[in-house]
Amino acid sequence: MRTRAALVAAARQVFESDGFVDARISDIARTAGVASGSFYTHFDSKEEIFSEVVAQVRDEMLHPHVRARGGSADPRDWIAAANREYLRAYRRNARLMAALEQVSRVDQQFAALRAERASAFIDRNAALIRDLQQRDLVTSRLDARVTALALSSMVSRMASLVFVEGEQIGFDTLLETLNWIWFNALQLPEPS
Repeated sequence: MRTRAALVAAARQVFESDGFVDARISDIARTAGVASGSFYTHFDSKEEIFSEVVAQVRDEMLHPHVRARGGSADPRDWIAAANREYLRAYRRNARLMAALEQVSRVDQQFAALRAERASAFIDRNAALIRDLQQRDLVTSRLDARVTALALSSMVSRMASLVFVEGEQIGFDTLLETLNWIWFNALQLPEPS
């Protein structure tokens, strides 16, 4: 099990530095400090280990318990905390996110994986919006899933523009702007 974990950690490093297309199994094995044959004991292909790395990153970025950890009853605080954690995780994983984008353009399996990753965020955000609608804090005229899709896409695309493509926007400005758009799109009442 230790060798598998070492291979996944090494793969993450190699994919971050070389991207998916240029990453080689021999580089992953060498970085992990194992023989190339050991790679095939645990994984069938570069695609398989990349899928595992992407799953790790997705879990790291999702932060499903931000609301519970925050201790606040204000949904603005929940949204701000979720956006802050997402942006921090995206910034930490920007090279892997770029590699996923790269490979998802040419490989249908990874396009589906990317869509699945996005869907996890959309589902989480739709659940939050439905919860806020049930509390009469957000109008029921909004379709929760469509609204979550729009807002999640905005946050994800802005993260890509800033952390992958190099758009010059400071972290605090980015976070504050995205939060403000979220709050206004949902027409959340000001805290009392």
